[in-house]
Amino acid sequence: MSISGSSWLKFGLFTVGLGQSFVFVLVPPLARDLGLSVIQTSLIFAISAFAWAITSAYWGRASDIYGRRNIAILGLIGYAVSLIALITPLFLVERNILDVAFLFPALVLGRLINGLLGSATRPASFAYTADITTKEKRTLKFARLESSFLLGTVAGPLLGGFLFLVTKETPFYVFSFLAFVAATGIYLNLKSTNIQKIRNNDNVKKISWYSKTIWPFLVLAAILSLCQSSLLQSIGFYLTDSFGDTPDLLILISMTFTLLSISTIVSQYIFTDAFPLNNFNLLLFGTILLVFSYFTMAFFPKISIYYLSIIVLGLGFGMTRPALSSALSIAQTPENQGSAAGYLGSVIPIGHMTTPFIAMPIYAINPSYLYYFSSILCIGLILFIIFHPMIRNTESL
Repeated sequence: MSISGSSWLKFGLFTVGLGQSFVFVLVPPLARDLGLSVIQTSLIFAISAFAWAITSAYWGRASDIYGRRNIAILGLIGYAVSLIALITPLFLVERNILDVAFLFPALVLGRLINGLLGSATRPASFAYTADITTKEKRTLKFARLESSFLLGTVAGPLLGGFLFLVTKETPFYVFSFLAFVAATGIYLNLKSTNIQKIRNNDNVKKISWYSKTIWPFLVLAAILSLCQSSLLQSIGFYLTDSFGDTPDLLILISMTFTLLSISTIVSQYIFTDAFPLNNFNLLLFGTILLVFSYFTMAFFPKISIYYLSIIVLGLGFGMTRPALSSALSIAQTPENQGSAAGYLGSVIPIGHMTTPFIAMPIYAINPSYLYYFSSILCIGLILFIIFHPMIRNTESL
């Protein structure tokens, strides 16, 4: 029995999730052990995030013209190459084959490939799903794409930790190989879109980031990205500062990431499949859960309350992420699905880029202040969701 093209897209996003989570777990300590500073290590990922932000919209538009399949494949190949280019300098420096002076620029280049090319897979995948899915089923299909990526982020540290026992480089080469497999599967099984019709249609109304059907959703995505990224980048510090005397602190940190990912996946299944809600209610109730989660995390510094807050946070993000993608897609014409997905992809890294300058200074004053700050941002989002007509009336577009 052959595997469908959509299933290969999900597998492709799964492989991306494998590498993305494992890279954040392994590369920073390896780089530090070889002499790079914390700032240099942060810059490696910040530069990549910036490249992702400026290229994602382009790849979305390119998928409208050159076909979803071609752009999705390009993104997977770029991601696979970036994994090899990222681990190879570490491998060479560790064995004294490459001078340590070249390590930082080599790592920047390796991760930059992911930002420039790897950013193509997500918008092409979501645009293809929008092409073949009715509006009524779009939230469910988008949730399954998100879940595929999240499953990868959960499996990445687990599978990568096992492969790490072979050699430090093995996980990167295996994950890269799986991405090449996914690219091959997409090429062989995904039907190419009818790009000629789109290319020759001069009457199609082009969209931009400030179009009325675009910018409200980008505002939501940018603020949610900041709230999520500020949490992810502060988890290690928060647990160390609040529960530093607890044995096996690293296990507590790992459990946090695992609980967050699993609760997000469970939430997507419950509220988009088993008991589906419309996009407006998903956005509204999901953001309310985020407010509750951030507030309890700030007000009750207990490990049990902290884990409860993380689970609730995952439930909230599991509701808002597919609803945001679906609502944005429904608001667009068929010819602009790729462009819209690209614009959304361009704001996803905003949180990672701004957290060091916005969130972490607040955390430095008082850890609780950061989560109060996130609560206030989410309260503002609730009002925005309720009163903005484009978001409130998404289902009737």
